[in-house]
Amino acid sequence: MTRRCPRCHTTFHGDEQTCPQDGAALVADDSATSDDASSEVPRGTRPHTAGYTDNTTLSGDVFDGRYEVVGRLGEGGMSYVYQARDRATGELVAVKVLSPLLIRERVAVERLRREAKLAMQLHHEHICPILRLGELENGLLYLVMPYLPGELLADRLERSGPLPLVAGIGFLVQICAGLHHAHQLHIVHRDLKPENVMIVPDDQRRERAVLLDFGLAKSVDAAGMSLTVTGTGMVPGTPEFMSPEQVRGDRLDPRSDIYALGVLASEVFTGQLPFEGRTTQQIMVSRLKSPPRRVREFDADLPAALEAVLLKAMSLDPNDRYQTMRDFGEALADVIDEAGARPHRLLR
Repeated sequence: MTRRCPRCHTTFHGDEQTCPQDGAALVADDSATSDDASSEVPRGTRPHTAGYTDNTTLSGDVFDGRYEVVGRLGEGGMSYVYQARDRATGELVAVKVLSPLLIRERVAVERLRREAKLAMQLHHEHICPILRLGELENGLLYLVMPYLPGELLADRLERSGPLPLVAGIGFLVQICAGLHHAHQLHIVHRDLKPENVMIVPDDQRRERAVLLDFGLAKSVDAAGMSLTVTGTGMVPGTPEFMSPEQVRGDRLDPRSDIYALGVLASEVFTGQLPFEGRTTQQIMVSRLKSPPRRVREFDADLPAALEAVLLKAMSLDPNDRYQTMRDFGEALADVIDEAGARPHRLLR
């Protein structure tokens, strides 16, 4: 069988399984001709072709001879997420595939590569890990992650409304713990929102929050200087949750994530965002000119201590916020400490 390297595109005619030049797993070369009709690649193992589009179903396909696609789980602006079965282990996994329309877009491809590179450094119970970055012969990129049963925080809020105080703080403290781990590695998420948090049941019938999608993550040095570059003129992130410095396109550091998590927390406890506006632009501008709405305006029964914590997290000036995610998490936990229902402390 003729095989080809998906990276350097060198063709091999022997028994090689990996490219000796770059170590990539070789794939079947369907451009090679053969008089043997049996050489046609059957469905389920066929390589993906340039004719693949956003509307093409991948169900039944097998990526790199290992990940058999079961069905689509969802989609975003730049990618599709599928459930697949790992033939090597029998376990279900989630596979994020870059939209084929973006294969030749340098920024989109680099974003997916960056997500894999950064997330592979992260090993924490409240962060979804990246197991593998794969590339098919036409340049189609995909990420393999554990399949997490449960529901998105966004769906939970839509279904049940604002969370009870203890449950909400418990999830937020866990998110703080995961982000503190990322920040210690100089990684800033930059896209915190309920759609990027999964609520997952554990073996003890409890639930834990797991942070998803480091696709907009950036490495920063100790001074906050970005070590990776985004396309010129782009303001990455979700406008409703951006920090003021992110809106302005300034340098970002972990305190930007603290601000975004403060906005997320406000929605967790009230079902409402703390900034008003009829358009996305108005919402972005409002956080540069006005303070956030207090959570007790929406629910007077919420503790004043919680309101104070969130207002500090959403301070306009990063120097006035909590300076670390650990500090933010501890402040949140302190809100219910006296009730004897304190979430687990962040490990020192």
